[in-house]
Amino acid sequence: MAYRRLGVKSAHRRAMLRNAATSLFKNGKIQTTEPRAKELVSVAEQMITLAKKGDLAARRSALAYLMEEDVVTKLFGEIAAKYADRQGGYTRIIRLEQRRGDAAQMALIELV
Repeated sequence: MAYRRLGVKSAHRRAMLRNAATSLFKNGKIQTTEPRAKELVSVAEQMITLAKKGDLAARRSALAYLMEEDVVTKLFGEIAAKYADRQGGYTRIIRLEQRRGDAAQMALIELV
């Protein structure tokens, strides 16, 4: 499956997705453009799957990707326990109105 380029260079895209994933787990939901939200879904699902494993290697992988250590603690403590019996589909994308400045389709991504 191909990924979306999102109009930025690869290092910028990676940093943007890392920041967005950190914010998503910290706040429970974020508002962004629809293509970014669709890319963020795969990252968030992978992080939650890592958290459900719960071992040291998974925690170190999450620490290497997410920006804040307390967010990783929350991910492995609260969020992983919440989705322990769920087999995927941890996030939901809700389409919002278009952004006024450039008419980009906005979306709200939240944890289910």
